Amino acid sequence: MHVNVLVAEIGSTTTVVNAFDGLGSASPRFTAQGKAPTTVLDGDVRIGLKNAIDDLLSCTGERSLTYDRMLASGSAAGGLRMTVHGLVRDMTVRAAEAAALGAGAIIVQTTAGKLNAFDLDDLASARPNLILLAGGTDYGERETAVFNMKAIAESGVKVPVIYCGNVQNRTMIARIADEYGIPLSVADNVYPRLDELNVESVRRVIHNMFEQHIVKAPGMEHIRDMVNGSILPTPGSVMLAAQLLYDSIGDLAVIDIGGATTDVHSVTEGSPEITSMMTSPEPTAKRTVEGDLGLYINAHNLVDRIGIDQLEKELHLDVPEIMQNYRPIPLTKEQFALTERLCLEAGLVALDRHVGKLRHLYTPQGRRTIAEGKDLTSIRWLVGTGGALTRLPHHEQILRTIADSNKSKMQLFPSPGTVRTLIDHDYIMASLGVLSKEDPESALRLMKESIRWNEIQS
Repeated sequence: MHVNVLVAEIGSTTTVVNAFDGLGSASPRFTAQGKAPTTVLDGDVRIGLKNAIDDLLSCTGERSLTYDRMLASGSAAGGLRMTVHGLVRDMTVRAAEAAALGAGAIIVQTTAGKLNAFDLDDLASARPNLILLAGGTDYGERETAVFNMKAIAESGVKVPVIYCGNVQNRTMIARIADEYGIPLSVADNVYPRLDELNVESVRRVIHNMFEQHIVKAPGMEHIRDMVNGSILPTPGSVMLAAQLLYDSIGDLAVIDIGGATTDVHSVTEGSPEITSMMTSPEPTAKRTVEGDLGLYINAHNLVDRIGIDQLEKELHLDVPEIMQNYRPIPLTKEQFALTERLCLEAGLVALDRHVGKLRHLYTPQGRRTIAEGKDLTSIRWLVGTGGALTRLPHHEQILRTIADSNKSKMQLFPSPGTVRTLIDHDYIMASLGVLSKEDPESALRLMKESIRWNEIQS
């Protein structure tokens, strides 16, 4: 068996390999999928990759597999850990956070203003893979970013830095980095003018830096022996896929409910009416990650949120007994029932946290209504991806319930019955995000097949 491309999704617990053929033609094909436990902790990710390929062969009945290219997305080895440092919390810091999250990072520290000794201690303890340094609009404040770069350099932290602040500081930042032997990349200012975000340049630089970082992580050192194409953070790859789909079908949000986190990605400009009420700008493409809403690692958090009594009333099950043998992949009908209820809770809470809100202010001139956060009132589609929303028996019903969850006039989300739902049936959205860097046309065609776009349109 020969295919054009294999794309590996190397997760913290599971490695999935997807095979694609006919790329570059009018009829690209998703050929097969295989999965196996990730083997980062065993010291070599290639073991899990080879096992996933063996599983793929077992599913197809083929005896061997060859391919032209292998690409990958990854959240193993702790994912992409980043710290973010800027000038003003609600301006450059928030813009830099949006860029890092949209690129697929896990933010382990955020600071505003000049770093002090305690901040530097926290930075060292956070053990980031990348540091994102912002601060100052172009031709605006200069002192803070230079001060912070010098403080990081003198602290002895040798982590690569991405600078995305005031353009006037680039030469000085580069001199400090060179003097202290710190790897430096430069992106466009993430906040070049007041109330203007510019996150795409930073995201591209983060992806490039991730490829350099991931091959040095423990257990990942030999990944280039098999992967000869692009490597992206898995959440960043989902965002690329969401943006590609947005260009074709319009405003959308994507929800990915995983074992450790729940991610929501939205791509929309919002409505002109709400934009005029916004107190600060939002990126067109935004990702939020909820680290307390995973279906396996954080299952107990979800049980506590709902309450054992409420769960037992709804499901007529002995929840503590099920939790004693709770698994990342359910086996019994009782485990499935509980997992589906936790999946729904994770989706409802994550979407509510992602969506912006209207708020009333009372001033001497009377009541004024402002909008804060991401405006999703214009979205037409809610896409479900990830293992839970593509493989659980009632995944379509769960996604429909999430789509119809807005019961408040203050939430910046469409009213029930307005948003249509799409499922990534083949569970390939993350893989297609990586593929889109090399073959966007094939990636879009394959994505539309996975969401059954022709059936939706007929």
